[in-house]
Amino acid sequence: MSDSNDKLAILLNELREFDTALLANTIGYIDPTPPHEYYMGQSISCLTPTLGPSVGVAVTCEVESSTPNVKADWELYWKQLDEIAAMKIPVIWVVKTLGSRPDHECVLGDGMAKTLYAAGSIAVVTDGGARDLNAFPSIPFAAYGRGKTIHHCALRFHRKDRPVEVGGITVRPGDVLHANAEGVIRLPASCLAKLPERAVAMRAFEQDAHRHLRRTDLTALEKRKLVTALVGKYGFAAGAKAAKRKRVSVQL
Repeated sequence: MSDSNDKLAILLNELREFDTALLANTIGYIDPTPPHEYYMGQSISCLTPTLGPSVGVAVTCEVESSTPNVKADWELYWKQLDEIAAMKIPVIWVVKTLGSRPDHECVLGDGMAKTLYAAGSIAVVTDGGARDLNAFPSIPFAAYGRGKTIHHCALRFHRKDRPVEVGGITVRPGDVLHANAEGVIRLPASCLAKLPERAVAMRAFEQDAHRHLRRTDLTALEKRKLVTALVGKYGFAAGAKAAKRKRVSVQL
């Protein structure tokens, strides 16, 4: 493994310590990337909620699994497995579906999940479905997608290693994704290195702020003033100002 991969693997492992929502909040304070560019919508939900968080580098492909009367074509899949194995870092397989019946898309079951995990992939993120999900925790392999789908037509693998749109955002090969039971985000490369340290501060800020938000002896204005002061205390003042200029709202 190269030095750069070593450092990335350490960083990915650090990021597993945090909830996905906490990281999304942290990004909003420290990075100018608009939130609509890095969080996936409700169409992509966690299908293996006992596993997570999932943190890895995106490897992308396009698949159709619902189109009737076509021949299967797995050639690109087997090539991609070898590519994943050569990366030597945790990978999240990001699958864009192209089939003619979107509600019938089923991109993998437990057999493919085991093959992917053996190659170095820890999770799948797809706008299609999956099956055999009860077996995924024992692999362990996480799944994030539209839902359960019991079967599929012939699988045809199309383009790989290109940008894909899943969950309303664009995911490019090499992007770092973070996901848990609540959803999936893309971590902007521009803040990746400092994200773990600032996430620790965000966690402390939220806990400190929440103890005031729970109080019944304060007015809403008093709570607002206290929380505003805490933003500065934990070193997020500059980021908050930048976020405000961009009309970004970071929830507590």
